[in-house]
Amino acid sequence: MQGETANLILETAHNLIAQRGYSGFSYADIAQVVAIRKPSIHHHFPTKASLVVEVLKRYREKLVQTTERLDHEFSNPLDRLKWIIQRWETCIRDRSESFCIATLLAAELPALPQEVGTEVRHYFDHLGEWLESTFAQGRRIFFHGTPRVEAQSFMASVHGAMLSARAYGECKVYQDITLSTLKRLSTRK
Repeated sequence: MQGETANLILETAHNLIAQRGYSGFSYADIAQVVAIRKPSIHHHFPTKASLVVEVLKRYREKLVQTTERLDHEFSNPLDRLKWIIQRWETCIRDRSESFCIATLLAAELPALPQEVGTEVRHYFDHLGEWLESTFAQGRRIFFHGTPRVEAQSFMASVHGAMLSARAYGECKVYQDITLSTLKRLSTRK
């Protein structure tokens, strides 16, 4: 288990990644927020890449817990997809998390250290596999294509909606795009 200082460093790094991306923050920024010296950060996370890898691992662990919970709570696969969309809408609206950090880092993939890129792919692997499984379960309910293509299309729509909402600074943009996506799924019988 991580100590209190390490957890605070990870939370701060997560927030800075969401706001600025990988290249937009440094250990000096973290030190200022956490009110510690940079060597203390290096004690817990020797490199920026090791810090971001740990942030992404925690982020993926939360995704795994969430997808497992959704599978148990909602028998209807479409309800699981609606929950995902509504969760991000709430995060965007209340500014608790304006963007999926794995998505943001995926945009920076060519410039990221290899170990960070690997963790980004692990996140997308899990999300893609879960969505594919969800679409396979909902095949007769809301679509007739292949689960993989539908899963990738859904993921691109939601992540694109996040990006558009960020660009325009309006949650309504996210709402409009994702509502359109859900309507298409709901009318495919």
